[in-house]
Amino acid sequence: MERQQEEVWAVVQELNKLWTVDAAPERLVDYFAPEMVAISPTERFRVEGQAACVASWTGFVRAARTSRWVERNPWIQLVAQGQAAVVAYDFEIDYEMGGRRVEMSGRDLMTLVRRDGRWWLVADHFSPMPS
Repeated sequence: MERQQEEVWAVVQELNKLWTVDAAPERLVDYFAPEMVAISPTERFRVEGQAACVASWTGFVRAARTSRWVERNPWIQLVAQGQAAVVAYDFEIDYEMGGRRVEMSGRDLMTLVRRDGRWWLVADHFSPMPS
């Protein structure tokens, strides 16, 4: 990976660590852009805006206890003269929710933009890995 791709990947890993390892989803406001949108397999409608996205991640963290999170196979494409990035990667997560243990693998597709010298997540679309 080139330096700027490594920088983007580090941001993705930092923000994922906040909700998976640190259980501090409220700090995602430092990573989610005001206009962020998220599409997930558990929400019928897209989640629009920073506050709604932080609330969605917070709801998961409060309901689940994550025991394992692994990111694999990152693909990072810089676009718009290096001011935006598209990131795709696979993940594995194990968590307990409602007394039930869940082991899941999936994939994530994120779009980030560079503003004021830092990267902001503007879109996230994740889903379970198809069989």
